[in-house]
Amino acid sequence: MNLLDGKLVSAKIKEDIKKDAADFTAQAGRKPHLVAILVGNDGGSETYVASKMRNCELVGFESTNIRYDVDVTEEQLIAKIQEINADASIDGLIVQLPLPKHIDPDKITEAIDYRKDVDGFHPINLGRMQRNLPCFIPATPYGIMLMLDHYKIETAGKHAVVVGRSNIVGSPMSILLARNANPGNCTVTLTHSRTKDLKTEVLRADIIVAAIGKKNFVTADMVKPGAIIIDVGMNRNAEGKLCGDVDFENVKEVAGAITPVPGGVGPMTIAMLMKNCNTAARIQNGLL
Repeated sequence: MNLLDGKLVSAKIKEDIKKDAADFTAQAGRKPHLVAILVGNDGGSETYVASKMRNCELVGFESTNIRYDVDVTEEQLIAKIQEINADASIDGLIVQLPLPKHIDPDKITEAIDYRKDVDGFHPINLGRMQRNLPCFIPATPYGIMLMLDHYKIETAGKHAVVVGRSNIVGSPMSILLARNANPGNCTVTLTHSRTKDLKTEVLRADIIVAAIGKKNFVTADMVKPGAIIIDVGMNRNAEGKLCGDVDFENVKEVAGAITPVPGGVGPMTIAMLMKNCNTAARIQNGLL
């Protein structure tokens, strides 16, 4: 069993970004600048945003965290986004999800200038991704693809099964794995909660991407010997410890390679956000 270490891979990627950011700063006279908007006091969101801000500092970016109370209106939030869109000193913008129920996340996503959409959620970026055109790719799927590439995992002609169809991970992951690229060229099955006989579908997989949001959902009896396991899940067990969507301790005995939780996909997601912001800064300043 080969452990796919996201901490190791992301550290190498961030070193490259740090060098590139220093070069950008020398040419542009300022650092790449990422703004994160956080609404309310969700514990998970607080942790994610704090990690993003710390990583900005590590790679030499400027970062700004804009906070709103949970009762902020949709109109107020969109007005702030439009202000940031027009600010040439800001290269990337993320609005941390989830948002309060009275705010439509689709409206918020579409309000962000797609050129600053370093999360890769804007319909223009998603559409360009589907057509294999230059775009900002959602950070988690992007990180998974670079991890597969780093570990030289063969994907061409393999059968990949994605468990979960979210617009953030599952759906874009299925598109990237199927693209005529390397990594890519998989035959992809996208499964979800309504899939009949899910176990049989997953058992056929050479590559499994588990992104359904249920702890220990993928068990050893669902995994073909030697399969590659990518665990996107971030859950808490009964002891309060982080765990994935895959029963790691038992599945690792069957898998050919597997990502741990924590330390697998999570660090790659942060690194790809930094990479997207670095690219956005260069594009918007005519340096790419």
